[in-house]
Amino acid sequence: MLVGFLADQRATLVLKCAGITDDLARRAVEPSTLSLLGLVRHLADVERHWFREILAGQADAAPLFSSPADPDGDFDGATPDAATVTAAWDAWHAAVDFAERFTAEAPDLDISAHDAWRGTVSLRWVLIHMIEEYARHNGHADLLRERIDGATGV
Repeated sequence: MLVGFLADQRATLVLKCAGITDDLARRAVEPSTLSLLGLVRHLADVERHWFREILAGQADAAPLFSSPADPDGDFDGATPDAATVTAAWDAWHAAVDFAERFTAEAPDLDISAHDAWRGTVSLRWVLIHMIEEYARHNGHADLLRERIDGATGV
């Protein structure tokens, strides 16, 4: 059930971004730099953090689009050029593919790891957190997409 709900949330992000390219980055609502492309970049980093860095213990799986020196780089660096858009989607797809494989191969939902901020977290907790993370940001995506071209709904 958790895997299914997370898959639905991921698919919603893809639907919200479907059919647009340059406007993925351009339609931030000032003074925020929040954009659809920023959301894709942010969620790629979040997927990498929880599934690769924390659960799989891959210490080299640092965020691709933000850093301690530039914590909002995922949004601030979301520029409307083709290479940036392609890199964001490639990173997001790779992160989701890893997360799906990791989850499918996990012996159960109770495997756990330590996160410096949250403490001990289980795969179950991460899946629930990711559903919440996507749901919150898909709400942002609804508003951004409506501003871009008036599209509403899923």
